[in-house]
Amino acid sequence: MPGPLSWWRLELACPPELEESLLWKLELLGIPRVALRHRPEAPQQRELLAWLPAADWPEAERQRLEAALAPLGEPFALQLTPITWTLQDDEDWSLSWKQHWQPDPVGRTLLILPVWLELPAAHADRRVIRLDPGSAFGTGSHPTTRLCLEAIEALADQAGGSLGPIRVADLGCGSGILGLAALLQGAARVAAVDTDCLAVRATQDNAALSGCSDLLQVGLGSAQTLAALLEGRPADLLLCNILAPVIEALSPTFHTLLGATGVGLLSGLLVDQAPGLEQALLEQGWRAQLTAQQGLWGLMTIRRVA
Repeated sequence: MPGPLSWWRLELACPPELEESLLWKLELLGIPRVALRHRPEAPQQRELLAWLPAADWPEAERQRLEAALAPLGEPFALQLTPITWTLQDDEDWSLSWKQHWQPDPVGRTLLILPVWLELPAAHADRRVIRLDPGSAFGTGSHPTTRLCLEAIEALADQAGGSLGPIRVADLGCGSGILGLAALLQGAARVAAVDTDCLAVRATQDNAALSGCSDLLQVGLGSAQTLAALLEGRPADLLLCNILAPVIEALSPTFHTLLGATGVGLLSGLLVDQAPGLEQALLEQGWRAQLTAQQGLWGLMTIRRVA
């Protein structure tokens, strides 16, 4: 019998396509103690872990949780593997959670480094994004985030190794990881917004951890708030890693966020959603092209129609 100060540890294989859905569903069910782990050399092979107070999760409740998660795989024709449940004695779960994070190299130049870890000598030449993982979506593990990070690096490469003194707008910033990557790749300033107050706080905290607080301004809100932060001067680079229907709904505001010669990187979309989104963006005056993909997820690059 579990004691009053014991925990159930949930372990579940997490295909990249289901990461966002699983995290959303667990948060909706009131399960905040969650981690994702993967080996840096195998980012596609992820495992989701969660810690649930044993007193609140008897067998019947755990079975109901499994039944609630199972349908999440249906849109992707995936079947969730059985959940492994392990009963643990009381512990500082946050310390246990931290053990599952490792330094995570992305592309050729970036390294996502949890704040409690030292910089490994093997990655000393990389540009380090200091992050407190788990405080908001955007740890670098999800394919859409990695696609954006790699695309930012590619833009820097095309510009001779640095983005240069450009202004960046981050719409739906999550943890702030994309804006921080842009700064590390040479951008001058970042304006960022999110509709979640926890994301705004996480972005502020992560900017401080990476020493970028004076270069990154973040506000609570959506496109209108972002336009206000830009003070009427649209950015040179727009970052938007949110779901395709939301991107389409926000697309009429892009002209206030991205300048005439600017570039937008849009992710969070499934590859099969690209044609419809391309047409919707064209109607708003943007030429859109699917320029990268990882599994079922894609990244779209947009520019103003000449």
